[in-house]
Amino acid sequence: MVVTADHTGTGALPRGTQITAVNGMPSGQILARLMPYVRADGHNDAKRRSLLGVRGDATIETFDVFQGLLLPPPTGRHALDAILPDGRRTRIEVPAIGLAARRANMLRLPANSDAPRWTYEVRSDRIAVLTMPDWGMWNSKWDWRTWLADRLDDAAHARGLIIDIRRNEGGDDCGDQILARLVDRDVMNWPFSSRVRFRTVPASLADHVSTWDDSYRHIGEGGADLGHGWISLPQTHAPQPVRPDAKRLTVPVAALIGPANSSATFGFISAARASGKITLFGEPTGGNRRGINGGGFFFTRLPGSGIEFDLPLIGYFPPTPQPDAGIMPDHLVPQTAATIAAGTDPVMQAAAAWIATA
Repeated sequence: MVVTADHTGTGALPRGTQITAVNGMPSGQILARLMPYVRADGHNDAKRRSLLGVRGDATIETFDVFQGLLLPPPTGRHALDAILPDGRRTRIEVPAIGLAARRANMLRLPANSDAPRWTYEVRSDRIAVLTMPDWGMWNSKWDWRTWLADRLDDAAHARGLIIDIRRNEGGDDCGDQILARLVDRDVMNWPFSSRVRFRTVPASLADHVSTWDDSYRHIGEGGADLGHGWISLPQTHAPQPVRPDAKRLTVPVAALIGPANSSATFGFISAARASGKITLFGEPTGGNRRGINGGGFFFTRLPGSGIEFDLPLIGYFPPTPQPDAGIMPDHLVPQTAATIAAGTDPVMQAAAAWIATA
């Protein structure tokens, strides 16, 4: 457990401090206690660890939910054992906080904001950096397609382009617009076959599910019966290939990736690897090469308790056996407590160095 920012107001936990125990429980034991409750595709525990990191970019942090339920502070305060960046050991107490205090430190724009969600800059070395922390655009009226097209036009005149999606779980297939500028042939985001389990939502369930696309209520209609309860995804819902754009982006392109990447960003990274047009830097992704689910969801509300859960509708299966793991980057560059303490970004540095010599 490594501190990336100190919001205690005391300055006692500088960036890069390692928290070794909380309320007497070693950090490794806390992690082991929380991991079974955290979602991921298959046994991709890197994704679970990523979700348990608190970065100020989630409306409700996964760590806060499960730590608060399973390991609440006994006195309303947390006793922290820590190793400071200079190697000294310390113990401090900090007050527990509530949701409002946590959200006061959020970095991410709300999902329904119409303001630009991404940033773009051209560095002094003429390398363009496109930072995309989120692709969930269905609640926003921001014209991200035009914004992105204008930035890709500009990046065509840069020395190279770095796409930073390390904190991006997914959402819409926003990466298709980037791939279309790079590829010279059709490429599929999803190297999987797509299957569903139903043709039409049963009447007994219809009132208890909602979604952003009501066509999902009939997602299996017209699909072939594959046996064992599986139905092929009809063409109307089947993934479509990314086709080349008339505008070309011919500069070197790097993507910064990591365990947060799943869903749409997992598909983008898979297509980037298949295209050979984007070089990947960072750490192994979330998602799972053995197969994932998603593509469409029902927000399912239990009528008695009001508890709501997401029900994934589409299963994606690889044509050949694959490892129970995410996608490895071309260049493995881990983040460490030392680099966090120093305030450096070795992944960005490695990508920029590669572009400078490409």
